[in-house]
Amino acid sequence: MRLIQILLPLTDNDGAAFPEAVLRSIQQEQVDRFGGLTAYERSPARGIWQRDGAQQKDEVVIVEVMSNNLDEDWWREFRKRVERELRQEKLIVRAIPCEEL
Repeated sequence: MRLIQILLPLTDNDGAAFPEAVLRSIQQEQVDRFGGLTAYERSPARGIWQRDGAQQKDEVVIVEVMSNNLDEDWWREFRKRVERELRQEKLIVRAIPCEEL
């Protein structure tokens, strides 16, 4: 079993919020494919990193799905497509081994 996490940004690189429908569409795709998801939306997480000597910040919602199979090709294509759609340089998608109790 894998826990797949998507760090979904709430704004574009200029700080403009994405339309709610865009983010819901991405989440609905996960529900349709994996049967459900958990989205931590009440308090956005804040990402902070250094780039070219300047500090960058991002607010993200963490979206999680669980899957028995990890189709790495599908996830790579998903990540690339969402990066294009949200005009992001890099979208974090990570898979963590987990055990359902």
